[in-house]
Amino acid sequence: MRQVVLDTETTGIDPKQGHRIIEIGCVEMIGRKLTKRHFHVYINPDREVEEEAFRVHGISNEFLADKPRFHEIAQEFFDFIKGAELIIHNAPFDIGFMDHEFARLGGYPKTHEVCRVFDSLVYARKKHPGQKNNLDILCKRYGIDNSHRELHGALLDSEILADVYLLMTGGQTSLGLANHSDSQNKEEGDVDAIRRLSNERKPLKIIRASQLELQSHEERLNLIDKKSGQSLWRKPNVQ
Repeated sequence: MRQVVLDTETTGIDPKQGHRIIEIGCVEMIGRKLTKRHFHVYINPDREVEEEAFRVHGISNEFLADKPRFHEIAQEFFDFIKGAELIIHNAPFDIGFMDHEFARLGGYPKTHEVCRVFDSLVYARKKHPGQKNNLDILCKRYGIDNSHRELHGALLDSEILADVYLLMTGGQTSLGLANHSDSQNKEEGDVDAIRRLSNERKPLKIIRASQLELQSHEERLNLIDKKSGQSLWRKPNVQ
């Protein structure tokens, strides 16, 4: 399965108020393994970045002045995500901006029509109810080093989210078993790998009750029979 971990940075919080995407960062996973293929671009939004947004991501109007407009990168971005499962932390925010940008151009379908979407924030809230589940907290919870993340950045955050997602949802599909080649691991899923492990294990040692233990057991059942009339641990006599 092809998955794309995605994050965006924007000029503000609401596309309905004219805010735009200024950065897109995506990393690709196939079979729950990072492929090192990514999509990353800064975008000139043709409007000012709000001060509050700037404090979050540190991307200035001056920096964006010579960057391409969305229409210049739209097709390449669409081709990269088309058909994939998108993994996004707080998906409605990013999807809302993406659909707004594509709608401005016309001719593009809504994201959910061409992609499946996995909202890692919704999943984290179900897995850790009553707790904070932002990306920084999840990094601490799962032991991921994000000390280099002073400001939000779409590509960096998508790379971090990929690590969080893999740990939060149970690790990678390949178990990486010793004494087996990488090609075997890639071809085999969890079920086949676990079945193979089971076949390789030594038979479990059977420990039987001693004669003294059996005698004590019978004495206990006799006491139960005397008090209750018939022990559930003994089959009734069949005539």
